[in-house]
This record gives sequence, C-alpha cells and structure tokens, in this order.
Amino acid sequence: MDLLTELGKRRALCIVRADHLPDPVGLTRALVDAGLPLVEYALMTPESLRVIEQASTVDGAIVGAGTVLTPELARDAVNAGAQYLLAPGLRPRVAEEAARLGVPFVPGALTPTEVADAMESGATAVKVFPAARMGPAYFSDLLGPYPKAPLVASGGVSAKNAADYLAAGALAVTAGSAVVGRGQLRPAEVGERAAEFVAAVNRGAEA
Repeated sequence: MDLLTELGKRRALCIVRADHLPDPVGLTRALVDAGLPLVEYALMTPESLRVIEQASTVDGAIVGAGTVLTPELARDAVNAGAQYLLAPGLRPRVAEEAARLGVPFVPGALTPTEVADAMESGATAVKVFPAARMGPAYFSDLLGPYPKAPLVASGGVSAKNAADYLAAGALAVTAGSAVVGRGQLRPAEVGERAAEFVAAVNRGAEA
C-alpha cells in the first residue's frame, strides 16, 4: 500500500478518537461506503488494538493507527493490522521503527523547522496540527521553502473549510470530530457526515 499515492487520490483521511467503539466494523464500513477508506484509529481509544484488528477486516478499508508514541506501540499496531502509523508530533524512535517494519509514518509538525525535521526523518507525509489555528494560508507559506512537502491539514477541518486547505496546497485533509464525534458513532449518521465531507473534498480537489 502506497500511502502517499492514496492520500493524493483520496485527499482525505478520517481520524477516529472515541471513548467507546461498540461496532468498529460497522463504523469502518460506513466510512468506506461514504468514500473515506483511509481510517486512523487512535491508540488512546480503549481496546484500540482490537478495534484495529476488527476494522482491518472490512473490505476496502485502509486502516492505520494514530497517537503512536513508542516503538513498542508501533509494533503492536502493525501486528494488529495497521497499514500505516501516525503521531501527534515528531517521534524519531517511532520513525525508525516504522522504517524497520516497512510501514508509512506520518508525524505531526507545526513550524517550518519541525516540517523539515519530519521530512529528514523519512516521513511519508507530515500532519500539520492544529491546522485551524493557523488557517489555510499557512500551508501556502510552508510550501514556499518546502514546495514538495506532502502536507496533511489536521485539526478543525470540516466540510465548510476543507476545500480551502486543498486550494492552499495541502495534499490532503483529515476528517475528525466533524465526521466522527466522540458521542456520535451510529454508523448511518457517521456515513451521512462522511459523505458530506467527501463531497466538499472532491469540490476542492476539482477547483
């Protein structure tokens, strides 16, 4: 699985953080059917490894693990079925372990220096967080010195502003609480919000 190609094709990745996931298969299926096959399950979610294992059985799903803070968590997540790893910040030891395991790694960054450090560590892409604090124009600024950096806008992205980040040069955006809120996990409702988000992303990608 070429994560960079998938991000460029889909232009969106869904981040799931929840206190309880009673039906990870149903939730993942709803996201895939809505056009969001790239799904990250944060390791802070209770029983996250079981969730990743179950979600990975859904046909068409490209499941990853988020909030990967240690090499041990990286190994556990990959053994559970995660196809790629993400972290909220720069994690050099996780980057090394991801390379050893042969899986893509997307660390978080904010400043130009952090973006450069992430790329030098071998990151597949760089998750710029919190995107909403900086605004879409910040992505244009980052791409000035780093024109080829594959940046993913994360944090505060919704159907209303997703297109703006793509227009500013972001490779992709993340769908978080706007699609999968902690207390709004009914698959049918998630699917509706996901479809709305995907439609906005597609409009932005075509602009």
